[in-house]
Amino acid sequence: MISDEDLAEYAQQQVAYMDKNNRICNAQSAYTKRLNRLTRSMTDADGIPLNFKVYQTNEINAFACPDGSIRVYSALMDALSDNELIGVLGHEIGHVALRHTKQAWKSALRRSAASEALAAMSDTYYALSESVLGELSSVVFSARHSRSQETEADDYGYTFLKENGRNPWAMAIAFEKMKKLSKSGGSRWAKYLKAFSSHPDFDSRIHRMSERAKDDGYQRP
Repeated sequence: MISDEDLAEYAQQQVAYMDKNNRICNAQSAYTKRLNRLTRSMTDADGIPLNFKVYQTNEINAFACPDGSIRVYSALMDALSDNELIGVLGHEIGHVALRHTKQAWKSALRRSAASEALAAMSDTYYALSESVLGELSSVVFSARHSRSQETEADDYGYTFLKENGRNPWAMAIAFEKMKKLSKSGGSRWAKYLKAFSSHPDFDSRIHRMSERAKDDGYQRP
């Protein structure tokens, strides 16, 4: 059994390990400047401090960790407009705020080889070894959310965007792009879009977010 406190410590170490082993865009990068501009007002999610970085890579992905770290791949940023990217970020922030990411991380951890290594440790907190941190990398990418959690994250992301002065149409627009890419995106998108395979279908998500935006009086950009 891993306490929430230990989980938070392990997650922070894991994020540091992934940052070390990926090419992070520096402060002068156009990707970093763009992400900083879009997330300037996004400082926390229900009390969890948020931090954003861009990984320079041809892979397409974005993920959130229990400690509020959100990592976006440069190739995903290339494919999405500002509004579409904001929609994706709003959804990921929802998973952090609602503690879905923590629950999914714990569930994936229990199924991983790293769980045995952690269980073998004493009750005293230790810095994780490189081998365990390597195992935890697979935990990050195998974590999955339920359909109900995805719907909750959509709703949270919608409200979060409104509260941060963003047009919540971004949610529907992002899902429209995902739907289009799911039909014609090719292999580079396959892994990322697979994460949406158990989500509510794109049409229902687009409809829900569009209707909310219309009801709230927002104009589609």
